[in-house]
Amino acid sequence: MDTPLDVLDQAEAELAALDYDEAATGLDRREFMFRSLVAAAAGAFGARSLGAQTPAQYLDATSGIWRHVQPPVQQQQPPVPLGNGEAPALQFMPYPAGTGALMANLIRTRGAAAFTRTAHVVTPWVGAVPKDPETLAFLPAHRISALIRARHITSRQITDIYLERLKRYNPTLNCVVTLMETSARAEADAMDAETRAGKSRGPLHGVPYGLKDLFATRAAPTSWGSADFKDQAYDYDAEIVVRLRAAGAVLLAKLSTGLFAQNDWWYGGRTNNPWNTNIGASGSSAGPGSATAAGLVAFSIGTETQGSIVSPSIRNGISALRPTYGRVSRHGGMVLSWSQDRVGPMCRTVEDCAMVFSVLHGVDEKDPSTVTTPFRFDRALNLAAVRIGVDPNAPKELVDKLKSLGMKPKEIGARPTIAGMAGGGLNVEYAAAFDSYVQRKAKEFGLDLNALPERANNNASFGNTPPARPAGVAEGENNPMAPADWNPRFVGGRTLRAFDFVNNQRRRLMLVQKWGEFMKDLDAFIAAPNADVAPNAQTGHPCAVLPYKFDVPQFGGPQRGNDSTPAPTYKAQPICAVITGNLYNDDVILSIAHQFQKNTDFHSRRPSL
Repeated sequence: MDTPLDVLDQAEAELAALDYDEAATGLDRREFMFRSLVAAAAGAFGARSLGAQTPAQYLDATSGIWRHVQPPVQQQQPPVPLGNGEAPALQFMPYPAGTGALMANLIRTRGAAAFTRTAHVVTPWVGAVPKDPETLAFLPAHRISALIRARHITSRQITDIYLERLKRYNPTLNCVVTLMETSARAEADAMDAETRAGKSRGPLHGVPYGLKDLFATRAAPTSWGSADFKDQAYDYDAEIVVRLRAAGAVLLAKLSTGLFAQNDWWYGGRTNNPWNTNIGASGSSAGPGSATAAGLVAFSIGTETQGSIVSPSIRNGISALRPTYGRVSRHGGMVLSWSQDRVGPMCRTVEDCAMVFSVLHGVDEKDPSTVTTPFRFDRALNLAAVRIGVDPNAPKELVDKLKSLGMKPKEIGARPTIAGMAGGGLNVEYAAAFDSYVQRKAKEFGLDLNALPERANNNASFGNTPPARPAGVAEGENNPMAPADWNPRFVGGRTLRAFDFVNNQRRRLMLVQKWGEFMKDLDAFIAAPNADVAPNAQTGHPCAVLPYKFDVPQFGGPQRGNDSTPAPTYKAQPICAVITGNLYNDDVILSIAHQFQKNTDFHSRRPSL
């Protein structure tokens, strides 16, 4: 059978051999040949005219006249609708040589054991059992686990303590979206029944927790911090909820997330820092940060795209893990960025983080970004054997203490950068994830998305009728519910060229490879607390947050847009540092941080509410 190119070659030969009469056709020979070949190509390849409304043409060989044929009308099916969660075919791989190389390396160096989950063993409880509800509430999650395992307390007892505290302190902190009182007590009672029957599901058996309100749950709405979604219901649970329930953890409440996972403002107002209630808890994991610091939950689950675990953990003085990209399933969670979103534990100690992460991590077929890699928390880590870099701006108190415990630091300089990345295309992912919402709001506002006003394209107000400002928020106050800042993420990304987005991703891989070179002789490094949040959002590196001193914080200037407004006066609270790890060294950085916490007590301080 002739190929289309064979047909064109034959047509060209036949046309060249034709008896040509310019007077008959009205065309010079060059144009005649060109048009004839175009017509032949259209027939050979099934091509249609470039103009959508232009009918197909053919050359009448007898008269030499171009004639039109109206093509048959084809019914075009509308594109398959997309919501917030459907992932693109392209997946980000943080390992410089790709996930295949990572898997091959794990098999070569560790064998099949690399993919076997290591159980977290809880140290047994020793000594007197606290009776005071507040003392119990502020115990680290791994100590609550030990008490339940030894049957010194029941899951129902600690659940009731937390439920009472959530109700008592939420008017001050504004961290609870939905209190799940009935289901929490039922889950606690079920865990206690299993304990009495001699069954344990592991270290999280009966331990109560709070969940950032952007994960799907059957038992409660999932609001994403937005009044538009405050009644949003799902008929399934997010994978994170499924895994925690299977491990025996008791879900107490859906905790606040800033509007669409930004800042600490949601449709119910601002979530506050329990140490300094005159300022927000930061975000977007505002509720998890605030509730954990205030002793309202044993631990909580947060998410991060670019700072949303790290920032509220620092602001509220708690311990946390932002894991390596791809280590925890995001299925059932609100999407901001398929290539950057991560899920992690926010706790009172780094050992709590290790205990929770030991249950969460690993492949989930519903999230194609996930991988399984080894995780083994080491309470007795030899710091001298770990390659730890130290930046000149690293917190001196943390570095000096770790040196006294055996760390032999390696001095490091500036981290790699790549010019021209333009944020890696993050706004494009925002816009794609929320396209259905943007189109709905555009129709509501009467906004033409093909002719966006400059104001919208500049990531400011979306349309002329933004939602009402919450009560108590001053005009111009820096929060995403105010008119000047509403919905800043989801419109501007619609206009970036695909060409530029792809080139951003090419530069991003170059950055990943540069970081691979930078970290090749390091297991971890310590720098200024916020120094590497943005680049590591692009590269996927993990970090651990931990308090390293107790002091009056320096959180910056005025909280309002008016520069003449004086900065708030702060009370002392835990001040946090960040330890950044090489890819998949989540266990190493938690083990390093644990050596510090074993020998200090900053993580055990309590706010006065």
